Amino acid sequence: MTLKYKGKTKDVYALEDNKVLLKFKDDVTGTDGVFDPGANTVGLSIEGVGKSGLRMTQFFFELLEKKGIKTHYISADLEDVSMVVKEAENFGKGLEVICRYRAVGSFLRRYGAYVEEGAPLDALLEITLKDDERGDPTISKDTLVMLKILSEDEYEVLKRQTIEICTIIKEELNKKGLELYDIKLEFGRDKSTDEIILIDEISGGNMRVYKDGNYISPLDLEKEFLN
Repeated sequence: MTLKYKGKTKDVYALEDNKVLLKFKDDVTGTDGVFDPGANTVGLSIEGVGKSGLRMTQFFFELLEKKGIKTHYISADLEDVSMVVKEAENFGKGLEVICRYRAVGSFLRRYGAYVEEGAPLDALLEITLKDDERGDPTISKDTLVMLKILSEDEYEVLKRQTIEICTIIKEELNKKGLELYDIKLEFGRDKSTDEIILIDEISGGNMRVYKDGNYISPLDLEKEFLN
């Protein structure tokens, strides 16, 4: 294996036949030691959170596959805390698609003059650029198209797939008495087929989930959800 790059929460290794291996870490994003799935820096390390994230990711990717949704997932190795996936090309230098069901986090900080904390949102989508230097700025559909990061058709595919995927995730969490407040997804183009596919991970590290009005940490979420 050849190390391609070291990420905040995963290291990426090149394999043969347009495949890569993702090695999960125990780091999560946040600021000043407080977890924040929308942050662009590593905020803290939580022992076991890498394997926890992989377990949830494996569960959700295999569920999505059964429902006919295309992802980059191939296989997972819980002992090695790694996942083999199809290699995908980013849109631009990388996009994050956030689906919001409640007004919390950076959304509340930006729009708190217009909305109360925890107010319901109807699967509200926001797209941000992966750009640490500029603080992962939000970007509109018109700007994405103007800068040729996405076409109008690709934007609509991303929007449709995000809502479909997040609805499935939200319903699965609801079965365990858990409420999804927001979640961050990533998409790319399959390097072999050029299809738009879901990439990265689906875990407590990229979502906010509450139970009876109380926030559930990423590690506790995996225990609550899978056990």
